[in-house]
Amino acid sequence: MKLLVTGGCGFIGSNFIMHMLESHPDMSIINLDLLTYAGNLENLQDAKPYGERHKFVRGDITDRDLVRSLISQKPDAVINFAAESHVDRSIMDSSAFITTNVLGTQVLLDVSREFGVKRYVQISTDEAYGSLGPDGAFTEEHPIAPNSPYAASKAAADLLVRSYHKTHGMDVVITRCSNNYGPYQFPEKLIPLMISNALNDQELPVYGDGGNVRDWIHVHDHCRAIDLILGEGRPGEIYNIGGGSEYPNIDIVKYILRRLDKPESLIRFVADRPGHDRRYAMDFSKLQRELGWQPIVGFEEGMNQTISWYIEHDAWWLRIKSGQYREYYEKLYGNR
Repeated sequence: MKLLVTGGCGFIGSNFIMHMLESHPDMSIINLDLLTYAGNLENLQDAKPYGERHKFVRGDITDRDLVRSLISQKPDAVINFAAESHVDRSIMDSSAFITTNVLGTQVLLDVSREFGVKRYVQISTDEAYGSLGPDGAFTEEHPIAPNSPYAASKAAADLLVRSYHKTHGMDVVITRCSNNYGPYQFPEKLIPLMISNALNDQELPVYGDGGNVRDWIHVHDHCRAIDLILGEGRPGEIYNIGGGSEYPNIDIVKYILRRLDKPESLIRFVADRPGHDRRYAMDFSKLQRELGWQPIVGFEEGMNQTISWYIEHDAWWLRIKSGQYREYYEKLYGNR
């Protein structure tokens, strides 16, 4: 089996590639990634022993000619992780989010249809649903109501994917997952930002009162779910993926401080993000019922593993925070 994975040098994409290489000895993967600020080839240093089974191509999913050249190699499936994904950046300027997340998805769909790709998997987010009150959870039937430009761009892409199934009969599947954590997560996100700042005895910025609640899932559980959905999910369906571990952000921050034996005086509450969703929670009973999936990494176990990983891989995130990793790619590929 051959896959085209887009955005495979990002956090979830790189973990997915490693999962598939390790779990499927007969699989080869073409990895298309533009290496924007959050893409990092170091995330796939463990893929080197797999040789030609992992082929990296630097490029943009909006580049139709490049996408055609790759999909003409007849991958069995396309899995689209490629996305601008940080809410704060979308608030400052949403243009890159529309270009990559919407127009890029259109290109991938058009070319996948042209070459008869057997299955297209769109990796989406719980943020497409909007915000929840204190009770309940998002089901796949929940109406989408995005509240940030990032979430709106992902919701728009989801609707485009759905339309290609309804209009053209394409075999597509959409996955929407809750907040991920684990190794190789870019250190602007909550958990790696708090870990790396605490290790450096720097302030830990927390939005508002820290009461925003998220459902957390370890990235390895997410990858297992995508693997299963790729093989057994029903065409045209949406599958929610969640960890069943809801916590307010402030509780996450305090847990990290306790684990690192750092004082809570490092916490600094800052002005809340505009349009900040108060709570997300995922009902993933459909995935459990139809495909027998459930998360296996407990939150405390996963957090302890993650904190230890960032302690042991400080050189990785220090290069990112200093910008050194970008200087290397600019020398290698030019400033794109």
